[in-house]
Amino acid sequence: MSHVVIIGAGVTGVTTAYALLERGYSVTVIERQRYAAMETSFANGGQLSASNAEVWNHGSTVLKGIKWMLKTDAPLLLNPLPSWHKYSWLAEFVSNIAHYRRNTVDTTRLAISAREYLFAIAEREKIDFDHVRRGILHIYWDKPSFEHALKVNSLLSEGGLDRRPVTAAEVKSIEPALHGDFYGGFHTPSDSTGDIHKFTSGLARACQRRGVRFIYDAAVEDIARNETYSIGYSLGSPSDGGDTSRRTIEADVVVICAGAASRNFAGMLGDRVNIYPVKGYSITVHLDDEQSQRGAPWVSLLDDRAKIVTSRLGNGRFRVAGTAEFNGMNRDIRDDRVKPLVEWTRMLFPAVGTSRVVPWAGLRPMMPNMMPRVGKGRLPGVFYNTGHGHLGWTLSAATAQMVAQCIEQEFRAPERSAVPAVA
Repeated sequence: MSHVVIIGAGVTGVTTAYALLERGYSVTVIERQRYAAMETSFANGGQLSASNAEVWNHGSTVLKGIKWMLKTDAPLLLNPLPSWHKYSWLAEFVSNIAHYRRNTVDTTRLAISAREYLFAIAEREKIDFDHVRRGILHIYWDKPSFEHALKVNSLLSEGGLDRRPVTAAEVKSIEPALHGDFYGGFHTPSDSTGDIHKFTSGLARACQRRGVRFIYDAAVEDIARNETYSIGYSLGSPSDGGDTSRRTIEADVVVICAGAASRNFAGMLGDRVNIYPVKGYSITVHLDDEQSQRGAPWVSLLDDRAKIVTSRLGNGRFRVAGTAEFNGMNRDIRDDRVKPLVEWTRMLFPAVGTSRVVPWAGLRPMMPNMMPRVGKGRLPGVFYNTGHGHLGWTLSAATAQMVAQCIEQEFRAPERSAVPAVA
């Protein structure tokens, strides 16, 4: 009997559980939080964006990063304090500039294929996640940035994406609520947006109904290999009066989908998965009055200058997200990083009230080449689906299928059977 244990109940872990469930495997998901989708899959920018598939490994990104180093409100912020992990990751990031073109095209193709799976899952399981299918509009304030976008567009087109240049007048006609003096833009009609937390938690409930076991409040402490894998974890915490006794669960297959923590688990299993946590921020603006609801956009935006994205989450919420902060596993929500998001909202959408704004920060798990780590580990029965960076939700449904296919090639799915008991 092949029993698969997945570590992590974010969007990659839950979509992986679903893909394996569809193939007939017995699946258990272990998650350190009390519910699914409580970390990086909680309040991201909300975009399902093949149009944002350009990898960051470009000379212009490095130059901008150096220029922004001493500005606390810059779109990209690097804590200069020494860290071997950070600087070795950055060196590897720079070395992957040579693969910028290939990786951008490959990411575009992967993002397009992921749509089919994700939309089918949501329809089949009747998951309501505030899905809006009005495309994504990229806006540019000057000619040089627009001309760079033209070059990027050729790569996205090579990957199969229909992303169309639009004039400044067309920008305003596509999204009338938008205020600003723009040079031009690009519109991708096939992209869409939604609430990642609603999608992931809804899919987790669907998996649970169909037999996947979720163990929440479980901190994985070690993974040992004998004939099978023995995963040791503790439940709850002393502060909440929970049962903190040590437990173990046996697995034939282990899949690491643990976001920024995946690097540590990979180390337990003898693999090098060089993920760095790149912090991103978002604000959820509650549209509490009719004027704010009318003044907030329905078309999703990406402002290239500010590196900010938006999503409309139903009639009553507006999500604004952005920034990249290299500061290790720090999860602090800094006012000087949130403030630019609020000010940007006020500038571009003056009719939107910002009296009730909920800030959030999450750690994007990024590989130096900006490509997700999907596939086998060094040891038999170890697999990875992690490191998706800023495109976790966009790519998740496709990479879940990829890792499930890898597992299927080595471990044939058994007849449905009970999940082994927890020791």
